[in-house]
Amino acid sequence: MSERDWVAARFEEHRPRLRALAHRMLGSVAEADDALQDAWLRIDRADTSAVENPGGWLTTVVARVCLNLLRARGTRREEELSADLLPASATRVTDPEEEALLADSVGLALLIVLDTLAPAERLAFVLHDMFQVPFDEIAPLIDRTPVATRQLASRARRRVKGAPVPAGDASRRHRVVRAYLAATRGGDFDALLALLHPDVVLRADRAVVPTPEPVLVRGARPVAEGAMASLGRARSAALVLVDGEIGMAMLEEGRLRVLLRFAFDGGLVTEIDVVAEPERLRELELAVVQG
Repeated sequence: MSERDWVAARFEEHRPRLRALAHRMLGSVAEADDALQDAWLRIDRADTSAVENPGGWLTTVVARVCLNLLRARGTRREEELSADLLPASATRVTDPEEEALLADSVGLALLIVLDTLAPAERLAFVLHDMFQVPFDEIAPLIDRTPVATRQLASRARRRVKGAPVPAGDASRRHRVVRAYLAATRGGDFDALLALLHPDVVLRADRAVVPTPEPVLVRGARPVAEGAMASLGRARSAALVLVDGEIGMAMLEEGRLRVLLRFAFDGGLVTEIDVVAEPERLRELELAVVQG
């Protein structure tokens, strides 16, 4: 077996784990497959004579590629990589059903919160907590000491761990937002209408539609109709804590795109603030809801 064949065989052997790593790092099947393509081109050109732990070495290469992609997000390569340079199973897969299944297997809320972490925090947490890579192996990837890398992972862990929903009014608000999400996902107009105060007000910033001015909608029926129109986004939504309060966030192509904050009167929603402007999203602290 030639060296190239040996490398390709090792890549195929570890590909499911590498793809899972890239998906957790990037949040998107398409970007995960792009990362594997980039990694394969690097691996295929590398000198592997001194490689003693192929799995660890491949993990490091894919992690570096993902870290670079996270740091350079917003830019896209001008040319697609040629598929004939890649092992057959490393080709890009963008099946929406697979995207949804992978998100469900990881936890959509977890992917949403991971997208709010700094690249180094995300790498430290994903590699250590999800793939059991020691801190002393992660540290060189982000130019930190093992102690500093442990601190990054710990900070990320607190966000990911989140907090349980307290009892009382907060628990009731949680149930209302959960029912709101279920109604919008299921297209149940009457169920959604029953959760809204007759005088509910929805405010959406200019990045949501987009429109020249922020959107203002008043009344239960118009607000419910608008929610039904955004059914596709609801399928990529999950409950999260927003500055400690229950809310909804929506992931698109591995990135946090839209966030909903709520105000209540008893068991009814009185206000909905829809946030999509990147500057506003960055100001909010998100965490996973326990339970």
